Parts: sequence; structure tokens; C-alpha cells
Amino acid sequence: MVVREKFHYDMNELRNKLTELGKFANDALRCSIETLESKNIDRALEILDNDTKADVLYEEINDFSILLIAKQQPVAIDLRRIIVAIKIAADLERIADFAVNIAKSTIRIGKEEHVGSMAQIREMFERTSEMIELSLEAFNEEDVDKAHTVLDMDDVVDSFYGQTIRQLLQINQSRPELLSQITQLSFVCRYLERAADHTTNIAESVFYLVKGKHYEINN
Repeated sequence: MVVREKFHYDMNELRNKLTELGKFANDALRCSIETLESKNIDRALEILDNDTKADVLYEEINDFSILLIAKQQPVAIDLRRIIVAIKIAADLERIADFAVNIAKSTIRIGKEEHVGSMAQIREMFERTSEMIELSLEAFNEEDVDKAHTVLDMDDVVDSFYGQTIRQLLQINQSRPELLSQITQLSFVCRYLERAADHTTNIAESVFYLVKGKHYEINN
């Protein structure tokens, strides 16, 4: 296999590893929300136990990327592809951590009836999940239009976040005895909002990959 073909083969392998980590993070986030909705403590504990997989995948991507740089000595856009992959892996690993945090909030809430509706939290997750998938497509296809769509979608998640927090604060005013659960649900909203922020980091990395300069578009 000639050098260039080997590099393309290795880059495809790197993209596959990122896709695997992205799917794991997204699935973990979905599982954590379903666990919260169903108050399934056993399943929440399983999410905690499975967290090491994200860490292992993250380390594999880092090691593979470093080896690829050392062996192939890429320059220009090829080097940016590897650097961006490392950055994206860090964002995906963090998203997986948020799934663990949501599972911990589920355990702390326990079997209590949820205050208010879970619909907006579910909607926040659905938009965030779409953003994760689209941001990875943007990277794999080096598509700045898809990356820009991810940034636009973040505004929707931010809006749901603001609405839900205001509703929880209103409930707390009339039912202060529910402060513990309201606090945990507020954390869940924050974790989803931060997960969406990490997808915007991925989108911004795509702009860097394609354009060759850093853009902080969503700040």
C-alpha cells in the first residue's frame, strides 16, 4: 500500500472510531433521559458502570491520532483533520459524561413523582441528539453548511433551557418542599444545554478544518 493510500485508510479508521464514540455518547444520553422518565434506578446504575467505554474510546482515538502524526507527518489540511478529530473526541467524551450526570440525578430523585411535565426536557434532548448526529456528519463530509445548521439549532436548545428553568423556579415558589427534586431537574437541563454546547464546539472545529482558521461563531 502506497503512503497516500495508507493515510486515507488510517483517516477512515479514525473517522470510524469517532463515529463509534459519537454513537455511544448519543445512545448514553438517550438512555439517561429514558431512565429519568421511567425512574429506573437499576438502569441508571448501568449507565454509571458503562461510562468507562467512552474513556477507552477517547484514549484509543488520542493514541491512534498521535501515532498517525508520528508515522505519516501530515501537513496542511491532513494535519488539521487529525487535530480536529482529537478535539471532537474530547467533546464527545464530555457528552458521555453528561449522560452519567443525568443518571446520577435520576438516582437522587428516586421514585418521586416528577414535578411538572418532562416534555420540555425530552424536547431538549431530542434537539441535542440531532445536533450530535449532524455535527459528526459535518465533520465526516467536511460540510460547513451542516456545521452552521448545528449552531442555529443550539439557539432552540437554549430557548427550551430558559423556559424549563423558569417553570421549575415557579414551581419551587409554591412548593418549596420539592426543592431537592427541582434542583436535580435543573441540573439535568443544564447537562443537556452543555451537551448541546459541545456539539457547537464540534461545528466550530469543522469550520477550522475547512477554512483553516478558528471561528468562535456561537459566542
